[in-house]
This record gives sequence, C-alpha cells and structure tokens, in this order.
Amino acid sequence: QVRLVESGGGVVQPGGSLTLSCVASGNAFNIYDPQWWRQAPGNQREFIAEIANSGRITYENSMKGRFIISRDNAKNTIYLRMTDLKFEDTAVYYCNAGGSMGFWGQGTQVTVSS
Repeated sequence: QVRLVESGGGVVQPGGSLTLSCVASGNAFNIYDPQWWRQAPGNQREFIAEIANSGRITYENSMKGRFIISRDNAKNTIYLRMTDLKFEDTAVYYCNAGGSMGFWGQGTQVTVSS
C-alpha cells in the first residue's frame, strides 16, 4: 500500500511563499510519476505539476512561473515551491502517485490571507 504524507501548508500573506513537501512510502515515486494537485472550496481538484522519473517536468499553464516542482529521490520526497501567492491559491494541496486513479495523500491546507 502506497502512503503519501504532505506537509508545509499554513497561512501566508499575499505575495508570500511556501514550500510543500510530500514523502512517499517505499519506492512509490520510482514506480509512479509524482504530481501535485489542489482543490479550492467549491471547486474541482486541479492539476498543478508533475515531475516524471524521466526528468520531464510538466506544469498546468496557469501555474508556470510561480510554482516549482522538484524531488529528492534519496528521501522519497517531492516538493512544491510556491511564490507570489495570491488569494486564489487558497486550497488544499495534494500529492499524487499514479494519476487520478492512483494514490493520494491527505492534503495540506494553504490559506492566503491578509
């Protein structure tokens, strides 16, 4: 069973930055290409970025520039560096392995508030 645990969320002012982390059990991130998603209240879950085992990185177009995905294979961990945060970035952020039908973490709340 794959277990994903996100951390690093919190409350941040507009324009601020946060870095989220997701640790996977075993070698899940060697088997599946890990992704970050988010879900704002009342909205569907939306894709943010993927960092494939091949090294290819894919971003949802609107996330390019402010969000950076990275990984540390030795720690079975992926990261999401978020900068210049906006009110509309408020959401629960999820780590994923295996796509929409794959494995999900419990999520970490990010709240952008003044």
